Amino acid sequence: MLFGLFLTLGVAVLSVALRSYQNPLAQKAGAFGILVATFLFIYFLSGSWLAGLGGALVWLLLPWLEILTRIRALRLPKEKTLRPKSPPSAEVFPSLNEITREIENEGFAHVNDAGWDWEDYRQFFRLFYRDEDRAQASICLNEQNDLSFYYLRISSRAEDGTIWTTWNYPLSYGLKLTPQFRINRQRPDQSFWQLYQSHKEYLRGNLVETSVITPMDEDRIQAEIENDLKDQIAHNLEKGVLKPANENEVKYSWRGMMYLWCQFLLDLVRL
Repeated sequence: MLFGLFLTLGVAVLSVALRSYQNPLAQKAGAFGILVATFLFIYFLSGSWLAGLGGALVWLLLPWLEILTRIRALRLPKEKTLRPKSPPSAEVFPSLNEITREIENEGFAHVNDAGWDWEDYRQFFRLFYRDEDRAQASICLNEQNDLSFYYLRISSRAEDGTIWTTWNYPLSYGLKLTPQFRINRQRPDQSFWQLYQSHKEYLRGNLVETSVITPMDEDRIQAEIENDLKDQIAHNLEKGVLKPANENEVKYSWRGMMYLWCQFLLDLVRL
């Protein structure tokens, strides 16, 4: 029993240490180690490897607590209209000005600030444009109740409708993207410079020249984002991820809730 306790503690400590490294392989090993530590703890406590396996699998079912409570009751608007919006305070988003300078240092011009609010949800976009290669960039802040996070996004809209996008979205993405999106997903800890270099390499690798990228202006950038949001809702209604809640709102279907859980499992593998 004492051996089992020390072995479990050793695996748990090693797993936490691996999770602290900014390395995908180390973090993936740390996540797996947490499952192993849970298995060992219950196995040495009960003497049953089936009980240990069941205990480890509980970690994979934990997202259903949020899905069956908060997500099931969630309502989203069918159409999201962006409006001019003041930037959040330094307490809410302390690194906004620093990230803005990083983006401007890469030759992007600050276009405007916009966003939308819906019940407990708030979304803020700081939009940028680089005329030289027709690239759009944005700082996106999502707020819901006490949870908030931000991500960076760089997009190049081709004349054929394809939207080549590089981003560092940190969580499982809760809706299916429309078919015209091509996503180059990067780690959340990467700087804007790293994202921009990755985006340019992404375009080169797919033989996308600047000449096929649609030029933008301030009004069109905001209009295209609104169209993206509208098309995404329509696409997820068509795929059964969402269903109508009333005339102006949609909500997750059971298929959509299963999709969210599968997204969590994919992120666990990707970590």
